[in-house]
Amino acid sequence: MLRIKKIMASEETVLLDFWASPFAMRVRVALAEKGVEYVCQPQNLVNKGSLLLEMNPIHKKVPVLIHNGKPICESLVILEYIDDVWAESSPLLPIDPYQRSQARFWADFIDKKIFVGAKELRMAEGQEKENKAKDFLENLKILQGVIGNEKFFGGDTFGYVDVALVPITSWYNVLETCGNFSIEVNCPKIMAWTGRCKERHSVSSSLPHPNKVYSFALEAKKAIGLK
Repeated sequence: MLRIKKIMASEETVLLDFWASPFAMRVRVALAEKGVEYVCQPQNLVNKGSLLLEMNPIHKKVPVLIHNGKPICESLVILEYIDDVWAESSPLLPIDPYQRSQARFWADFIDKKIFVGAKELRMAEGQEKENKAKDFLENLKILQGVIGNEKFFGGDTFGYVDVALVPITSWYNVLETCGNFSIEVNCPKIMAWTGRCKERHSVSSSLPHPNKVYSFALEAKKAIGLK
């Protein structure tokens, strides 16, 4: 309780984090883009601590950004908060209202179709796995059509949609193994985009190595009795 009160009274920016969470990765990338210094508080998601439960009593999940003693939950909400508070550098959302609406639309699509689809693929078995793999690739191809020949989803600017999607790149090895497909073969423009993103320090310094994620995913599946 004393630690919680200390954090709430502090002027430090604190991130309640879990290294393999793609949602937490988003926040790390955004903070790095903005050059924001923060304190990382890794969380145990099996035995959730009192700090996480008090800061996010509704969903009880990471990430949670604590700024000026106030918690902000849900990764896309946090991205917009970061963009508003540290607006002077590296804007994530475009200024134009229509373009902002489109960025939010595609970020929501990524949450509901890519991230959810990735989890469903990892948990599926047998014929269901084949179906989930097909669905995942179809949705990734939709995003490939969105980026087209642009450098990033925001054109020449690395922005909100890029930050929303880029954590999935750390899970490529896991997803390709589960789905028995090649993202490079099926979505070459997404792979080219991935390469450009990883050239950015904000991305390379914030995302775990795919091999580490792969090992984590194997252990997680074994823990729940999946092959």
